[in-house]
Amino acid sequence: MPRILAIEADTLEERSFTAALTSKGLTVDVATSGREGIAKVMAAEYDAIAVDRWLPDLDGVKVLTTLRGIGIETPVVMISATTTVEERIEGLRSGCDDYLARPFSNDEMVARLEVVMRRRHIAAQASHVLKVGPLSFDLLNQRLSCDKKVVRLRPTERRLLEFMMRNAGRVVTRTAILEGVWGSAFDPGTNLVDVHIGRLRNAIEIPGELPQIRTVRGVGYILQE
Repeated sequence: MPRILAIEADTLEERSFTAALTSKGLTVDVATSGREGIAKVMAAEYDAIAVDRWLPDLDGVKVLTTLRGIGIETPVVMISATTTVEERIEGLRSGCDDYLARPFSNDEMVARLEVVMRRRHIAAQASHVLKVGPLSFDLLNQRLSCDKKVVRLRPTERRLLEFMMRNAGRVVTRTAILEGVWGSAFDPGTNLVDVHIGRLRNAIEIPGELPQIRTVRGVGYILQE
Protein backbone atom coordinates (compact mmCIF):
# COMPACT_ATOMS: atom_id res chain seq x y z
CA MET A 1 0.00 0.00 0.00
CA PRO A 2 1.53 3.37 -1.03
CA ARG A 3 2.58 5.59 1.87
CA ILE A 4 2.24 9.36 1.58
CA LEU A 5 3.61 12.15 3.78
CA ALA A 6 1.50 15.31 3.95
CA ILE A 7 3.48 18.34 5.22
CA GLU A 8 0.67 20.78 5.94
CA ALA A 9 0.21 23.32 8.75
CA ASP A 10 -3.48 24.08 8.10
CA THR A 11 -5.41 21.50 10.12
CA LEU A 12 -8.63 21.76 8.08
CA GLU A 13 -6.81 21.40 4.76
CA GLU A 14 -4.75 18.51 6.09
CA ARG A 15 -7.81 16.65 7.40
CA SER A 16 -9.62 17.12 4.12
CA PHE A 17 -7.07 15.68 1.75
CA THR A 18 -5.83 13.11 4.28
CA ALA A 19 -9.38 11.70 4.30
CA ALA A 20 -9.40 11.73 0.49
CA LEU A 21 -6.06 9.93 0.24
CA THR A 22 -7.07 7.37 2.83
CA SER A 23 -10.34 6.68 1.01
CA LYS A 24 -8.26 5.75 -2.06
CA GLY A 25 -6.31 3.13 -0.13
CA LEU A 26 -3.24 5.24 0.62
CA THR A 27 -1.53 5.33 4.00
CA VAL A 28 -0.98 8.93 5.13
CA ASP A 29 1.43 10.36 7.69
CA VAL A 30 1.23 14.03 8.65
CA ALA A 31 3.82 16.66 9.58
CA THR A 32 2.68 20.15 10.58
CA SER A 33 6.01 21.94 9.99
CA GLY A 34 8.87 21.82 7.55
CA ARG A 35 11.39 20.59 10.10
CA GLU A 36 9.05 17.83 11.27
CA GLY A 37 8.51 16.84 7.63
CA ILE A 38 12.24 16.60 6.95
CA ALA A 39 12.73 14.50 10.09
CA LYS A 40 9.94 12.11 9.07
CA VAL A 41 11.30 11.67 5.55
CA MET A 42 14.74 10.90 6.94
CA ALA A 43 13.27 8.34 9.36
CA ALA A 44 10.92 6.45 7.02
CA GLU A 45 10.35 5.49 3.38
CA TYR A 46 7.55 7.28 1.51
CA ASP A 47 6.20 6.76 -1.98
CA ALA A 48 5.30 10.45 -2.39
CA ILE A 49 5.18 13.73 -0.47
CA ALA A 50 2.62 16.55 -0.58
CA VAL A 51 4.14 19.74 0.84
CA ASP A 52 2.56 23.15 1.43
CA ARG A 53 4.57 26.01 -0.07
CA TRP A 54 3.94 28.24 2.95
CA LEU A 55 4.78 26.56 6.28
CA PRO A 56 5.28 28.29 9.64
CA ASP A 57 9.01 27.56 9.93
CA LEU A 58 10.50 26.62 6.56
CA ASP A 59 8.78 27.23 3.27
CA GLY A 60 8.14 24.29 0.96
CA VAL A 61 10.99 25.24 -1.36
CA LYS A 62 13.47 25.13 1.53
CA VAL A 63 12.08 21.76 2.65
CA LEU A 64 12.45 20.41 -0.86
CA THR A 65 15.96 21.74 -1.51
CA THR A 66 17.03 20.28 1.84
CA LEU A 67 15.64 16.84 0.93
CA ARG A 68 17.17 16.88 -2.54
CA GLY A 69 20.45 18.10 -1.09
CA ILE A 70 20.76 15.01 1.10
CA GLY A 71 19.90 12.68 -1.76
CA ILE A 72 16.21 11.98 -1.09
CA GLU A 73 14.46 11.62 -4.46
CA THR A 74 10.91 10.82 -3.27
CA PRO A 75 8.32 12.35 -5.67
CA VAL A 76 6.92 15.64 -4.37
CA VAL A 77 3.76 17.59 -5.18
CA MET A 78 3.98 21.18 -3.94
CA ILE A 79 0.76 22.96 -2.92
CA SER A 80 0.26 26.73 -2.80
CA ALA A 81 -2.56 29.24 -2.46
CA THR A 82 -0.54 31.71 -4.55
CA THR A 83 0.73 30.47 -7.89
CA THR A 84 2.43 33.14 -9.91
CA VAL A 85 4.53 31.93 -12.82
CA GLU A 86 7.69 32.87 -10.90
CA GLU A 87 6.62 30.80 -7.86
CA ARG A 88 5.82 27.76 -10.00
CA ILE A 89 9.17 28.02 -11.75
CA GLU A 90 10.98 28.33 -8.41
CA GLY A 91 9.11 25.32 -7.05
CA LEU A 92 9.82 23.16 -10.08
CA ARG A 93 13.47 24.15 -10.16
CA SER A 94 13.83 23.29 -6.49
CA GLY A 95 13.03 19.69 -7.41
CA CYS A 96 9.27 19.20 -7.07
CA ASP A 97 7.60 16.85 -9.55
CA ASP A 98 4.31 18.76 -9.77
CA TYR A 99 2.80 22.03 -8.54
CA LEU A 100 -0.84 22.27 -7.45
CA ALA A 101 -2.76 25.52 -6.90
CA ARG A 102 -5.46 26.03 -4.32
CA PRO A 103 -8.36 25.65 -4.48
CA PHE A 104 -8.26 22.10 -5.85
CA SER A 105 -10.45 19.03 -5.63
CA ASN A 106 -9.20 16.19 -3.48
CA ASP A 107 -9.62 13.86 -6.45
CA GLU A 108 -7.15 16.02 -8.37
CA MET A 109 -4.67 15.81 -5.51
CA VAL A 110 -4.95 12.01 -5.48
CA ALA A 111 -4.58 11.86 -9.26
CA ARG A 112 -1.46 14.02 -9.26
CA LEU A 113 0.17 11.96 -6.52
CA GLU A 114 -0.64 8.78 -8.45
CA VAL A 115 0.94 10.27 -11.58
CA VAL A 116 4.23 11.26 -9.91
CA MET A 117 4.45 7.86 -8.20
CA ARG A 118 3.84 6.09 -11.52
CA ARG A 119 6.50 8.19 -13.26
CA ARG A 120 9.04 7.34 -10.57
CA HIS A 121 8.13 3.65 -10.74
CA ILE A 122 8.64 3.61 -14.52
CA ALA A 123 11.95 5.46 -14.17
CA ALA A 124 13.10 3.00 -11.49
CA GLN A 125 12.24 0.05 -13.72
CA ALA A 126 14.09 1.59 -16.65
CA SER A 127 17.21 2.12 -14.53
CA HIS A 128 17.33 -1.64 -13.90
CA VAL A 129 17.63 -2.44 -17.59
CA LEU A 130 20.99 -2.20 -19.34
CA LYS A 131 20.90 -1.85 -23.12
CA VAL A 132 23.86 -2.10 -25.46
CA GLY A 133 23.25 -2.71 -29.16
CA PRO A 134 21.01 -5.77 -29.52
CA LEU A 135 21.52 -6.70 -25.84
CA SER A 136 18.93 -5.90 -23.19
CA PHE A 137 19.67 -7.10 -19.64
CA ASP A 138 16.97 -6.83 -16.96
CA LEU A 139 18.99 -6.71 -13.72
CA LEU A 140 15.98 -7.22 -11.45
CA ASN A 141 14.86 -10.43 -13.12
CA GLN A 142 18.33 -11.39 -14.36
CA ARG A 143 16.85 -11.83 -17.82
CA LEU A 144 18.90 -11.26 -20.96
CA SER A 145 17.55 -10.85 -24.46
CA CYS A 146 19.71 -10.57 -27.54
CA ASP A 147 18.11 -9.38 -30.77
CA LYS A 148 14.76 -9.84 -28.92
CA LYS A 149 15.48 -13.51 -28.16
CA VAL A 150 15.88 -14.68 -24.56
CA VAL A 151 19.39 -15.94 -23.79
CA ARG A 152 20.13 -18.20 -20.82
CA LEU A 153 23.38 -17.59 -18.96
CA ARG A 154 25.09 -19.08 -15.92
CA PRO A 155 25.32 -16.79 -12.86
CA THR A 156 29.01 -15.98 -13.42
CA GLU A 157 28.35 -15.19 -17.08
CA ARG A 158 25.55 -12.83 -16.04
CA ARG A 159 27.92 -10.99 -13.68
CA LEU A 160 30.51 -10.80 -16.43
CA LEU A 161 27.97 -9.49 -18.92
CA GLU A 162 26.75 -6.81 -16.49
CA PHE A 163 30.34 -5.67 -15.95
CA MET A 164 30.99 -5.52 -19.70
CA MET A 165 27.72 -3.68 -20.39
CA ARG A 166 28.45 -1.08 -17.71
CA ASN A 167 31.81 -0.51 -19.41
CA ALA A 168 30.54 -0.73 -22.99
CA GLY A 169 32.66 1.10 -25.54
CA ARG A 170 35.72 1.04 -23.27
CA VAL A 171 38.63 -1.39 -23.36
CA VAL A 172 38.78 -3.26 -20.04
CA THR A 173 41.83 -5.22 -18.98
CA ARG A 174 41.73 -8.84 -17.81
CA THR A 175 42.81 -7.66 -14.34
CA ALA A 176 39.94 -5.15 -14.19
CA ILE A 177 37.47 -7.86 -15.21
CA LEU A 178 38.87 -10.27 -12.59
CA GLU A 179 38.52 -7.67 -9.85
CA GLY A 180 35.09 -6.49 -11.01
CA VAL A 181 33.53 -9.93 -11.44
CA TRP A 182 35.45 -12.36 -9.23
CA GLY A 183 37.19 -10.05 -6.75
CA SER A 184 40.91 -9.47 -6.33
CA ALA A 185 41.82 -12.89 -4.87
CA PHE A 186 42.54 -14.49 -8.26
CA ASP A 187 45.91 -14.74 -10.01
CA PRO A 188 46.00 -12.16 -12.86
CA GLY A 189 47.77 -14.81 -14.96
CA THR A 190 44.84 -17.23 -14.90
CA ASN A 191 42.82 -17.87 -18.06
CA LEU A 192 39.57 -17.61 -16.11
CA VAL A 193 38.54 -14.40 -17.89
CA ASP A 194 39.29 -15.76 -21.36
CA VAL A 195 37.28 -18.93 -20.75
CA HIS A 196 34.20 -17.05 -19.58
CA ILE A 197 34.49 -14.41 -22.29
CA GLY A 198 34.49 -17.29 -24.80
CA ARG A 199 31.33 -18.75 -23.28
CA LEU A 200 29.66 -15.35 -23.22
CA ARG A 201 30.55 -14.75 -26.86
CA ASN A 202 29.01 -18.06 -27.87
CA ALA A 203 25.81 -17.19 -26.00
CA ILE A 204 25.28 -13.70 -27.44
CA GLU A 205 26.80 -14.00 -30.89
CA ILE A 206 24.41 -13.24 -33.74
CA PRO A 207 25.03 -15.31 -36.90
CA GLY A 208 26.29 -13.15 -39.77
CA GLU A 209 27.03 -10.17 -37.49
CA LEU A 210 30.35 -8.87 -36.19
CA PRO A 211 31.30 -10.18 -32.71
CA GLN A 212 29.78 -8.21 -29.84
CA ILE A 213 32.91 -8.64 -27.72
CA ARG A 214 36.20 -7.82 -29.42
CA THR A 215 39.67 -8.80 -28.21
CA VAL A 216 42.20 -6.00 -27.91
CA ARG A 217 45.44 -7.93 -28.22
CA GLY A 218 47.72 -7.62 -25.23
CA VAL A 219 45.24 -5.44 -23.31
CA GLY A 220 41.81 -6.98 -22.76
CA TYR A 221 38.32 -6.83 -24.24
CA ILE A 222 35.73 -4.32 -25.40
CA LEU A 223 31.97 -4.72 -25.70
CA GLN A 224 30.94 -2.85 -28.84
CA GLU A 225 28.27 -0.19 -28.38
